[in-house]
Amino acid sequence: MNTLVKPKLAMLDLVTVRENGTVGEALNIARDTALHVENLGFTRYWLAEHHNMPGIASSATAVLVGHIAGATSRIRVGSGGIMLPNHAPLVVAEAFGTLAELYPGRIDLGLGRAPGTDQQTMRALRRDRIETEADFPREVAELQRLLGPRQPEQQVIAVPGNGTEVPIWLLGSSLFSARLAAERGLPYAFASHFAPAMLLQAIEIYRRNFRPSEKLAQPYVMIGVPVIAAPNDDEAEFLASSTYQRVLGILRGDRRCLPPPQENYLAGLSRQELAGIEGFLGAGVVGGPDKVAAGLRELQQATAADEMMLVCDVFDPALRLRSLSLVAQAAEAI
Repeated sequence: MNTLVKPKLAMLDLVTVRENGTVGEALNIARDTALHVENLGFTRYWLAEHHNMPGIASSATAVLVGHIAGATSRIRVGSGGIMLPNHAPLVVAEAFGTLAELYPGRIDLGLGRAPGTDQQTMRALRRDRIETEADFPREVAELQRLLGPRQPEQQVIAVPGNGTEVPIWLLGSSLFSARLAAERGLPYAFASHFAPAMLLQAIEIYRRNFRPSEKLAQPYVMIGVPVIAAPNDDEAEFLASSTYQRVLGILRGDRRCLPPPQENYLAGLSRQELAGIEGFLGAGVVGGPDKVAAGLRELQQATAADEMMLVCDVFDPALRLRSLSLVAQAAEAI
């Protein structure tokens, strides 16, 4: 008998710009996708902060969170994540405090400690500020104070923000944030959608060291899952070739818009190129309904995740929606 806990489903969107498409079209696709997964019963819809990348339109993350929350009615909307080195905690608290007042009970604040961009753009974001390893834990604590109830001695108040208690998540692709999330008693999301190597180790460290907090009594794990589903395996692999092309571009330092799919794309790559794509998408699930169900079940058996956050980039927006519907159906078999 299957004793696995069925994970909740969520969606992470980079707001991908397609070849020969526009940013405006990408924003509309994100809105339509959020409405679709809300109707499918997904728990949350997150947007990721990246900068200076022509194929990604999610740089103004808080603005997009408001756009998606305003277009939907029930699903939680948040950041996956805000890259804290790029921002003063007070500014983040005010932005997400405002969102929490506009959309009560529906806003999440996921935090990462990477800049989400290149060194030159990082300097443009925060000027000459040099980030140290000690800064992220301190700034997370500062955000918790700014979003929590006002303390008697507190002089700097986030308005809006103060008292909103926006849920804070820690995100990571290594072990640092796993340890910090455990220490602070916060929910933890692992970025296995692009860096799966330390997934199992990070989850084990987080759960083993978790300290209950006022916010969370038990550890709560979310994992990123790249996924593309189609009526059959061959079509799914064809659609996934858009993602394979983009991943290879990232590995080469060439971050272009999402390209259209190509027949037999992988067959023309070298062994080294194939290994690079496989390492990037090691937690990925691509296939027809049966293969997707088996892949999700295998991931759940390995991680016992409370939630799976899907990343699904298909060139044709309508086929992306179809893919997410098929994934939701396949997840019922877990």
